[in-house]
Amino acid sequence: MTIHPAAAETDWSLHEGWLKPELARHWQTQLEHQLQWEQPVVQVYGKRHPVPRLTVFLANEGIHYRYSGAIHTGDGWPAWFKPLLHQVNEACETNFNGCLLNWYRHGDDRMGWHADDEPEIDQRAPIASLSLGATRDFQLRHRKTAHLKMSLPLADGDLLVMHPGCQSRWMHSVPQRRKVQSTRINLTFRRFQN
Repeated sequence: MTIHPAAAETDWSLHEGWLKPELARHWQTQLEHQLQWEQPVVQVYGKRHPVPRLTVFLANEGIHYRYSGAIHTGDGWPAWFKPLLHQVNEACETNFNGCLLNWYRHGDDRMGWHADDEPEIDQRAPIASLSLGATRDFQLRHRKTAHLKMSLPLADGDLLVMHPGCQSRWMHSVPQRRKVQSTRINLTFRRFQN
């Protein structure tokens, strides 16, 4: 495991190869087949557009989270998923109670600039982002100094930990990459306030 040296202001750390390839493959297959993925639709300037990725929200029972124009409620964790949750909790020394999963089916699927700063999210806790599958660029842009940008290629099994304060100082995105033909699943573990 190596920590990426470019973690500006120590706002994040990258643990490359945190999951070994065979474990990453196991979890990607499980997630693809065991979860009920959906493609939310958002309304922009009066027109409805499908979100360019598939999503699932997993969380402790009763946790509420608003994203993509809808409120999602946790129904508890599938038993088969709990070992991965436990492993991420131990690595980050916290107790995550929710996880937003995004399935980027190919290079056209993407995520625009945003910060995970919704009021439901506990900003005193880290946010852990686990990548499975194809390598995709994870871009960061400083909120106050827009020309300060970084791009981290997140590979299969990489764990990016965004430390408290990161969301208030940085925005991030996963841009379109048309040459990428294989899939990537990203799990973003968060702690929600009750």
